Amino acid sequence: DDLGGAAVFLASRAADYVQGHILAVDGGWLAR
Repeated sequence: DDLGGAAVFLASRAADYVQGHILAVDGGWLAR
């Protein structure tokens, strides 16, 4: 689920200005 959402976001126009950012796809593990 997490990977699919990230892939859709990165393929969309909303991610046009996302550069040099590490997108953590870990199911919320880092937020704990």
